[in-house]
Amino acid sequence: MNDEGGTAPTADDDTAGAASAGASTDAATPEAALVATAHAWLAQDPDGETRAQLRAVIERAEAGEDDAAADLADRFGGRLAFGTAGLRGELGAGSNRMNRVLVAQAAAGLAAYVRERAGLAADVGEDEDPDTAPVVVIGFDGRRNSDVFARDSAEIFAGAGLRAMLLPRLLPTPVLAFAVRHLDAAAGVMVTASHNPPNDNGYKVYLGGEDAGSQIVSPADAEIAAHIERVAAEGDIAALPRSLAFAHAPESVVEEYVAATAAVAPAPEGADGLRWVYTAMHGVGWETFSRILEAAGYPQPVPVAAQLEPDGAFPTVAFPNPEEPGAMDLAFETAREAGAELVIANDPDADRLAVAIPDAGADGGWRRLTGNQIGLLLGWRAARLTAEAGAPDGASLACSLVSSPGLAAVAEHYGLDAHATLTGFKWISRAPGIVFGFEEALGYLVNPETVRDKDGISAAIAMLGMAAEARGRGLGVADLLTEFDATFGSFASDQISVRVDDVSTIARIMAALRAEHPSAVGGVAVDRVDDLLEGVDGLPPGDVLRLWLADGSRVVVRPSGTEPKLKLYLDVRGDSPDDAAARIGALTDGARALLAGID
Repeated sequence: MNDEGGTAPTADDDTAGAASAGASTDAATPEAALVATAHAWLAQDPDGETRAQLRAVIERAEAGEDDAAADLADRFGGRLAFGTAGLRGELGAGSNRMNRVLVAQAAAGLAAYVRERAGLAADVGEDEDPDTAPVVVIGFDGRRNSDVFARDSAEIFAGAGLRAMLLPRLLPTPVLAFAVRHLDAAAGVMVTASHNPPNDNGYKVYLGGEDAGSQIVSPADAEIAAHIERVAAEGDIAALPRSLAFAHAPESVVEEYVAATAAVAPAPEGADGLRWVYTAMHGVGWETFSRILEAAGYPQPVPVAAQLEPDGAFPTVAFPNPEEPGAMDLAFETAREAGAELVIANDPDADRLAVAIPDAGADGGWRRLTGNQIGLLLGWRAARLTAEAGAPDGASLACSLVSSPGLAAVAEHYGLDAHATLTGFKWISRAPGIVFGFEEALGYLVNPETVRDKDGISAAIAMLGMAAEARGRGLGVADLLTEFDATFGSFASDQISVRVDDVSTIARIMAALRAEHPSAVGGVAVDRVDDLLEGVDGLPPGDVLRLWLADGSRVVVRPSGTEPKLKLYLDVRGDSPDDAAARIGALTDGARALLAGID
């Protein structure tokens, strides 16, 4: 029963009756079992849109339509798995989709985990002091249903006796990550699917306390998942206690994030007159970023007006990810018209940063920097500033093991430690002594004292600072890349992604590579192979193979964690940029030939 004004979701009476009958009848066939499962789901679904959607599919399946039966099998044949990335998937009705039922189950399961971690009983006791209950803070972006999922979560957290705090409006993911630390929260939830397709949404979980505001890792993911499964097995989210006694986080949380981020790189003298373009990619970055620019003293950008305001339909891009071909075309067009020196882009939830620079040799005159190039420049900046301030013992630069080894060269140059972690900021943010971290997929952590996650806004401020300082010397960002090569060596990277229709193909390829390690790639001998399933360098086990070649080159092979893809990451170090380019070209050709030779 709900307390303090909370409203339980209810389904239509006739739907509930049908669901009850369907759920209690032993199904004679798998098809009938799916229909019964769908009826039971329908009974607890509080969303009129997904209820109507599912009812139509059920009616067609009961009429014997094969495509409807297949649709039900896709919706209910599995369940979106809760893991270290939380939840992420397509919106729609069913256990294999993102919807209000699944989110309510996730919120209740997370609430149970937080209570358990705090040493509280499973059920709220009358003697509990609400003023000392664990805090859970919830954020949401501009995607479809993000606000609905966030409010449902706040009501369920409050109903579970937790102090739920909902961020005051749609905001970037980094603000939520900041709020977890700033509010000393036990946990945080960000409702976002980052740069996924428009019809996706997700549920990203952070933990406070000893986790210091980082995303969840094992075993927390499995423990939370077990609680979610228990809630789901009980079968009716209408029975979950809800409460309207949640709070809205004060505006001061956003103001503190703005101040902390502006302090990352106050505008140097060279910022005056800087002409640059910014796109929010139809996401939530601009409002917060514009305030930081003003506080830090940077000139306002020429905006990509059509992409500046939040729009969950993402109408001007086929895929709202600045890495994707065509996603930054409007930004390049705007930059050409404006005579800009730089393009800065955030992805829709503003946790990633893309940078582009003028390049007469590039199609359209603009070239997007790779994630490794940006990461090495920002790592160089962080190492220099840390050394100038007197680096504490153990201060380190960290990156994922598939990101450029150039970061280790920077760390060595400045006497800092270097760490290579498993992929994802849930691991990078936990590197000992971290002062900077990055991954090649446009993720950067430049301010670990305030945000223990990738943050595309603070990274943008740091990049603007570097560009402005260079400008004060009469240089551009391209010149910084040249200076990096001269100082640390010429590093080049490439990536091969193999998309498959049958995910078992990926397992077969990985098994073949493990059964017989390649003796050479692209004519260069393989010196050794690290199999991370066996545990290497103290890293948690992972489905990753790392090949070290005789000339110092490296090939890392891993399945994608979010898509049906096998990914190969290639890295070389050359005597010059031209030498590195030739080496990476040969290595890429050799890696493609290696894959082609696997039956």
